Amino acid sequence: MAEITAALVKELREKTGAGMMDCKKALTETAGEVEAAVDWLRKKGLAAAAKKAGRIAADGLIGVAAAGPRGAMVEVNAETDFVARNEQFQGFVRAVAGVALAGEAELEALKGARHPEGGTVAEKLTALVATIGENMNLRRATGISVGQGAVASYVHNAAAPGLGKIGVLVALESAAEPAKLETLGKQLAMHVAAANPSSLDVASVDPAALEREKAVLREQAAATGKAADVVEKMVMGRLRKFYEDTVLTEQVFVVDGESRVKDVVAKS
Repeated sequence: MAEITAALVKELREKTGAGMMDCKKALTETAGEVEAAVDWLRKKGLAAAAKKAGRIAADGLIGVAAAGPRGAMVEVNAETDFVARNEQFQGFVRAVAGVALAGEAELEALKGARHPEGGTVAEKLTALVATIGENMNLRRATGISVGQGAVASYVHNAAAPGLGKIGVLVALESAAEPAKLETLGKQLAMHVAAANPSSLDVASVDPAALEREKAVLREQAAATGKAADVVEKMVMGRLRKFYEDTVLTEQVFVVDGESRVKDVVAKS
């Protein structure tokens, strides 16, 4: 059994919004397993679905770059938010996003790729650490492309062009006009930043996550004391709400507040 530390209780509180004593009890009941404690709290009606789960509690910046049918995103962490406002740091993140866009979006390959100012990306980062005096880390990188269509990008509350805390890339495979795709892609990217879906469509929902959700919903429904067939209908109804909350194509489009994303895409 893991030790129930203050840090563990704090992590669970941040994920669920439940009270400190409830979190401590949940961790005790689940042998210190945080995800199991989240489910325990939800089954007791003491927490909503963990909206904050998976977010990275680190300072730094996301760098986003897109051009035509290609897009790339990088995450560079630093010790404090102060560094994120440093022009040298911003320049580094922007340059690395450009290198990733050019074709080196795999993390290890990106570190060894040539930086525009000479040397490798990893060497440039080491030099920047020495200059600024704060530890930094190139944590993640990804790229996306389509054979025909466009990749659109969006940065929420940008600290500078293409730089911020939340970045989104949306790829649209289509023969439609590039300008039309760019507009739709930008709107979809803004939607993703606001709604934070975890899956593209129902078919791509992680099976393990789905079964876990069903187990929580089934226990919640069973607690009402209703008949088994009624419980199953309650589970299916609540599962639809789960999809509407977490699946991109099932979400209500934030731009108009009424259409489903899948319908917006189908009509475009």
